[in-house]
Amino acid sequence: MIDKKKLSERDICTKYITPALENAGWDKHLQILEEVSFTDGKIYVRGKFTARGQRKRADYILYYKPNIPIAIIEAKDNTHSVRAGIQQGLDYARILDIPCVFSSNGDGFLFHDRTATDGNIEKEIGLNEFPTPEELWAKYKQYKGITTPDAEKIASQEYFFDGSGRRPRYYQQIAVNRTVEAIANGQNRILLVMATGTGKTYTAFQIIHRLWKSGAKKRILFLADRNALIDQTKRGDFKHFKDKMTVVKHRQIDKSFEVYLALYQGLSGNDESANVYRQFSREFFDLIVIDECHRGSAKDDSSWREILNYFKTATHIGLTATPKETNEASNTEYFGDPIYTYSLRQGIDDGFLAPYRVIRIALNVDAEGWRPDQGQTDVNGNEIEDRIYNRRDFDKNLVIEERTDLVAQKLSEFLKGYDRFAKSIVFCVDIDHAERMRTALAKQNPDLVAENYKYIMQITGDNDEGKRELDNFINPEEKYPVIATTSELMTTGVDAQTCKVIVLDANINSMTKFKQIIGRGTRINEEYGKLYFTILDFRNATDLFADPDFDGDPIRIKPVSEDTDLGDVIDEEETNEDPIIDEETGEEIILDPPTPQPEPPFPPEPPTPRKKVYVNGVDVSVLISRELHFDQHGKPITTSLKDHTREIIQGQFASLDEFLNKWNTTERKEAIIAELVEQGVMVEALYDAVDKQVDLFDLICHVAYDQPPMTRKERANNVKKRNYFTKYGDQARNVLEALLDKYSDEGIENMESMEVLQVKPLSDFGSTLEIVNGIFGSREKYLQAIKDLENELYKVA
Repeated sequence: MIDKKKLSERDICTKYITPALENAGWDKHLQILEEVSFTDGKIYVRGKFTARGQRKRADYILYYKPNIPIAIIEAKDNTHSVRAGIQQGLDYARILDIPCVFSSNGDGFLFHDRTATDGNIEKEIGLNEFPTPEELWAKYKQYKGITTPDAEKIASQEYFFDGSGRRPRYYQQIAVNRTVEAIANGQNRILLVMATGTGKTYTAFQIIHRLWKSGAKKRILFLADRNALIDQTKRGDFKHFKDKMTVVKHRQIDKSFEVYLALYQGLSGNDESANVYRQFSREFFDLIVIDECHRGSAKDDSSWREILNYFKTATHIGLTATPKETNEASNTEYFGDPIYTYSLRQGIDDGFLAPYRVIRIALNVDAEGWRPDQGQTDVNGNEIEDRIYNRRDFDKNLVIEERTDLVAQKLSEFLKGYDRFAKSIVFCVDIDHAERMRTALAKQNPDLVAENYKYIMQITGDNDEGKRELDNFINPEEKYPVIATTSELMTTGVDAQTCKVIVLDANINSMTKFKQIIGRGTRINEEYGKLYFTILDFRNATDLFADPDFDGDPIRIKPVSEDTDLGDVIDEEETNEDPIIDEETGEEIILDPPTPQPEPPFPPEPPTPRKKVYVNGVDVSVLISRELHFDQHGKPITTSLKDHTREIIQGQFASLDEFLNKWNTTERKEAIIAELVEQGVMVEALYDAVDKQVDLFDLICHVAYDQPPMTRKERANNVKKRNYFTKYGDQARNVLEALLDKYSDEGIENMESMEVLQVKPLSDFGSTLEIVNGIFGSREKYLQAIKDLENELYKVA
């Protein structure tokens, strides 16, 4: 007689639980999976040493069909009660989106039924009472709201398997199942939010394949905004569609395919003749998947949204790592709340995404600002405007060569102490900055650049040679390029599996852009020793980590002064650190030394290429220069443009209060502008000297009375935040909001002109008469609404 109390947990499973499942009709080979690890274990980092934490592991997961899990079982040995595993099982069921949970010690089962409606949510059942697959499938359908045979056919459609043994990760499985089930239940607008590096394209492929095979969706359009994304998709996960798939190119439409890959830009244009998507009927597509939907499709008035509106009868699925929510653009307004979100924090905790360490480097000119000496000139001999320049100016308005050199020096120091062949991306302010940074890094690494000039490459939208090297940069088997300097090109859509260092030397104000940039480093590639990445921050961009909208904690943020040798940072002693405790087991983690990176098979070095030709002065606005101007009498202005303007304005309005009174009481602001122009104020030149996004009102206040300027966008956003438009009807409110957007883009003059009503998007509301008389009631009421809107714009906060 076997003493149950002496059996191990594994023996209990083998002798009692598995036989009970088979007796209930469960297929041991197709429906029962034992000891299922569904996470990879969090990566812990100290210096160069790393270790994996414990994986989350379920004792049993029961599947109705492969990748459609419907029940979970937690087993304990017989020294425990039948209820002992239920809490762990419930936690795993919450993570895995499973409705039925069982706990067992070999004597029977405790069944927790999340679908129970009679209050009997938990009950004990015998070993011979375990539910059949069909009984638990019925509960799963109830849990998911699947009520019709057609919906069941779609929801039970099997996944695609290519014979390689690749299976979706648990979160991909949830995303696929929830999306397919929602569509089966009639939902037509769906948003999936999945962190960069978590396999959105593979998830999209499985969704499309299941819907296509079930016959629910016969013609599918996959939309992206970059050629690289289309190419990766076609060559990668979507290759299994074979001859059923086509890429729309050169604005040529062939309607004989079933799966279409296309760029937004390839389907639409500036005029109707360029909108080739109209060659399809409005009902042609059953399903549209929008990759990186936080970009163009988030805005109501974008040309990309026009494509979606044209095919509005199709089901639309939006994919993004960073849903956009601003006053001007909203993903959730269009798609609804995300049907599933898998965040950066979850990905790092599960061990599917790389954690990161942050090193902040404070340079003296960044911290204190920089002011030119009296009469100091730039490299062209032009006098530099006398003011304090700060981090926001550097490399956008003012270039300090020594600053660029110091950033290059610090990155090079870090790599020399870490790994000189660690793939690194340097994010710069603009293309000119990326070009100069490449040169500065080359000076710091002459030995490796001499060995192969591709050690450092500028990879920007205007540089064809650099763009050709993008695939080599992201290919783990290619040694070169090692360091890429860029501005915008590599912020998204670049699958850089082995990127180990991200350098932030750009001012990043957008949380969406920040998340996209951080996402360039979150992929893991253990074969090449990529388990974490390091962020070198020269611009305090990592302040955004503190924003509640950001998700995912850094390993550590280490401030570094200008004098610190970064070569020592990665190997510094950490003897005072507390031990690392695994979150699953509570045991101390012992860190492993770094795995030596294998040498990839390198082809013979190509012959030395011919010398590249560089164009000087591509971005002339980066240096402050004083252009020669003439006054209204044709005489050269000997003072600075600002001083000249200040004299004229103060000659007209002795004080700020006098100017404000004139501005607020004048019916048409355009009249003040005309008056100032007549007196010799060169408005356009002044805009060029300051900032084209600043309203003339703020420009005058700033130049003449030293008031801090607000941008037009900031003024417009302040009006929106005050809910000013609630006093108007829906149509009038829409017109005024559109006018406010026009002001934000073009300035006050256009808003005051009746002609603005004849251009899009205002013309969409009707003719000028229909808007003025039909929506506002009369010309007088319309003009009063404009005046009230102007007063609201210039209201003192």
